[in-house]
Amino acid sequence: MRGDLRAGTAADVFQGCCTHLPTWAQMGYTLDLRPYVAADLDRATIDDWDPAQYSALIARDGHQFALPKYHGALALYYNRDLFDEYGIDYPGWTWTADDYLTAMKQLTRDRGADNGGNLWGSMIDISWDRIQVYVNGWGGHLVAPDDPRRSLMAEPEAMAAMEWLRARIWDDHVMASTLDVQNMGTRQAFMERKVAMVEDGSWALKDILEGADFRVGVAPLPAWPARRATLATTDGFAIYSGTEHPEAAWELLKFLISRDYGRAMIQANLLQPARASLIEDWQAVIRNEYPGKLTGPDVAAFADGHVKGYSVTTEVFANMAEAKQMTYAAWDDIFKLGRAPVSRMRDVSRQIEAVQDS
Repeated sequence: MRGDLRAGTAADVFQGCCTHLPTWAQMGYTLDLRPYVAADLDRATIDDWDPAQYSALIARDGHQFALPKYHGALALYYNRDLFDEYGIDYPGWTWTADDYLTAMKQLTRDRGADNGGNLWGSMIDISWDRIQVYVNGWGGHLVAPDDPRRSLMAEPEAMAAMEWLRARIWDDHVMASTLDVQNMGTRQAFMERKVAMVEDGSWALKDILEGADFRVGVAPLPAWPARRATLATTDGFAIYSGTEHPEAAWELLKFLISRDYGRAMIQANLLQPARASLIEDWQAVIRNEYPGKLTGPDVAAFADGHVKGYSVTTEVFANMAEAKQMTYAAWDDIFKLGRAPVSRMRDVSRQIEAVQDS
């Protein structure tokens, strides 16, 4: 997609998420939607979206670069069969980080080659927004809320969160690294019974329900030491700034954010709707298509952060492209390979700040 944007051959309307979409906006590839929103969208439509997600699609200078596609939220998937087998209580709203760690330790074991081999307690994708949820939960930030040129990665709260995660992977060996599971992704490792729990999003729901041969449970992420936090993704639809047909592109975008298209995404891929008014439709489709595989209270875990107001969205530096490159290089060494301490982030933090005005 980025190559098409650079070449000037991008589609008039495109989708993006995570750190990619705001980065493309920083590079000038997105049309400012403010005049179209003001002219065509009513208050009820805007209020139907999660305020955190909607606001995250507006840059600090007011440039509105996208509108919500779907509401991706993180939760904790768990294998009910394994919890029952080992006599462990299911995760729930009251779980803290300590409870999470205790369960991971109880579930991690060598089951023998004939019984599936090693089992790890949990697993997490090493990515920007997943690490950020931990940092927010410890009371910190990756990016200063009042200044996108300032890094807070080296502050005590951020360092403590990253150290907690590193220690679970490389000291306790209760969270699987990608090396442990032969480079499987989180959901595949979960479906293959390599991990008993996995931190993943509602976007993984269809794959997991269709691929798992065990009873699946879903719970809210644990309460972290400083606050509750879960992700509200910045999946959105945008219009290419170089379009020769902005009015027609806007008409298409309006259809893509409609309730009808939201229902179509539910039916096709079980995508959690961006519109709160469609959550019951979403839950009904899951109950009807996967009877007995996942219960109603479990599905509600994905909407918990939206309903109770503790969702967080991706924090973005002013120069996000270079910041990501520097950060991921360090995180690979710290979390994926286990060959660097978290203290390395002090140098990374300084390097990020040095390129913010470039």
